[in-house]
Formats: sequence, C-alpha cells, structure tokens
Amino acid sequence: MAREPVIALFGPTAVGKTDVAVALARSLRALGEDPVAVSADALQVYAGLEILTGAAGAAQRAELEHRMISFLPLDAQFSVGQYARLAHSEIDALLAAGRRPIVVGGTGLYLRAALADLSLRPPPAEGVRERWARALADLGPEALHAELAARAPWAAAEIAPRDSHRILRALELHEAGELEPVRGDSELWIETTRHPTLLVGLTADRDTLYAQIEERVEAMLAAGAREEVQRASRAGASATARKALGFEELLAGDVEAMKRRTRNYARRQLTWMRKLPGVLTLDATGRPAQELADEIVRAWDPLACAP
Repeated sequence: MAREPVIALFGPTAVGKTDVAVALARSLRALGEDPVAVSADALQVYAGLEILTGAAGAAQRAELEHRMISFLPLDAQFSVGQYARLAHSEIDALLAAGRRPIVVGGTGLYLRAALADLSLRPPPAEGVRERWARALADLGPEALHAELAARAPWAAAEIAPRDSHRILRALELHEAGELEPVRGDSELWIETTRHPTLLVGLTADRDTLYAQIEERVEAMLAAGAREEVQRASRAGASATARKALGFEELLAGDVEAMKRRTRNYARRQLTWMRKLPGVLTLDATGRPAQELADEIVRAWDPLACAP
C-alpha cells in the first residue's frame, strides 16, 4: 500500500490535535520522513492571538515546524480564498522538496480548502460588508433573514434566523450576483483532493471533551488570554480577527459565555467531521497522543509497523 503524500488531522477544539501532530512527527521521523505541519485554522493566522486561538507553542514548534500560523497583522482582513492559495502553495512546495505535509485544523472549511480545489466565492466589494454589518446592528439578524428570504428564499431556508455570519455572507453574495442554488452534492463533501490524502478525525466522548474545553479555557486565562484580547482590540483588530472564539466574550468579561460558545463550536466541528468523505475516525478519549499517532502511522503504512 502506497503512503499518501499528505496526512490531514481534523477534530474539535481541545481534543488534542497539536499534541497528536507532534507525536506523529516523531513517528514519521523514525521512518525517515521529514514532516511539517500546515495549519488549517481560520484564526491562527493572526500574530498576536496565539493564546486565544490555541496556536502551537514554542515547545511544540521546536519539535515540529508549523506553517500558516501567526503571519498576519491583527488589522488585516482574511478570507478562505486567500488561505486556499497560500495553503496550496505551501503543500505543493513541501512535497516538491520531499517533505511530508501534516495538515492540522479545526476549521472544517479551511481544511477542505487546503486539501481540495474548491469554487470559492470572491470577497465582497469595498463597503458592502460594512453596510450590511450596520444594518445588522440596527435591525437585528431576524430582520436581515427576512430580507434574505424576500431576495433568495431557497438560501434563507438553509440558514437559521439568528445565524448572523451566514446571513450577512448570503446577502453579500446575492448583491454581487454570486448567490446560486446548490445543485447535487456540495463539493465540500466529495472525495476528490489535490493530492492523495490520509484524512484522520479525532473525537472524544462529550463529557471528556467538555471537561477538556473547560481546562483549556482556564489555561488560556492563566496564560494571559484576556490581556491578549485587550491588546488586540486596542491595536485595531479586524472584523475577521475578532471572530476568534472568546474574543468578544473576554472583552466583555464573560468567561462562561466563552466556554459556552466553545462547546457549541465543538459540536459544529463534530458535525463537519461526520460529513468529511473517507475520514478515519479515532476516539481520543483517555488515549495518549503517541498511541494515537502510532495508529495513524499504521493506517498510513501498515508495513511500517510490521514485526
């Protein structure tokens, strides 16, 4: 069985993806590989939000080189289309150099954008997003959902009336003439990837995952996440950067809301995982990172672990 050129690791926040990636790198090096992590996270791209976004720390980066993290200033806007172009370039260059990309992420759309050629929609024209954001602040999400329903009822039917982010994006796309009904299977869920890929999804039982989220948030606070967010806000963090889990909640001093939002996000990540085509799902509950890494290696190359 041939070794897939790319290994991808997905899972909900706090499940331990980075630790598993570092352990996997150790196992791959023992096989003569030269691994590099490529982040597939929508917010770890920002320099100055490393604590809040759970980006790999100095010790983890010393063990495994990480690409696509901490390279954007806080005031920059960023889109999945921009990310896709950069991630494709990184992965292609690593493979050309004989290195092994490990794509690591918790943002489902960014993971698929890194692995596949998606027909990504363009960013809105200048001023359009700001205008709809003002309308959202003035009228509320339900009113904008009603506006969307009047313009594109088929799109509104797929979006919850209080899902502000998706409502705004749909209205932006409609205004640009880019909002079209989805016909057939979404390309997000087809198996085609740019390079053959072993896709691994980590999960854990709900009680364990929620306990780990609780511990993670407390560890972030102890490490200075609240102060990091305050500095970022004073530095003019962009609307994109402010989407980081806990950003607005910590500015408001509401830690419980941050924990609640993180649990809700973890549930959405698990929903993404169930839709990912060809994913090898591993239950990480109570299992050390190295044990999980060794199981991934066996799936990637059964002969590598043969006696």
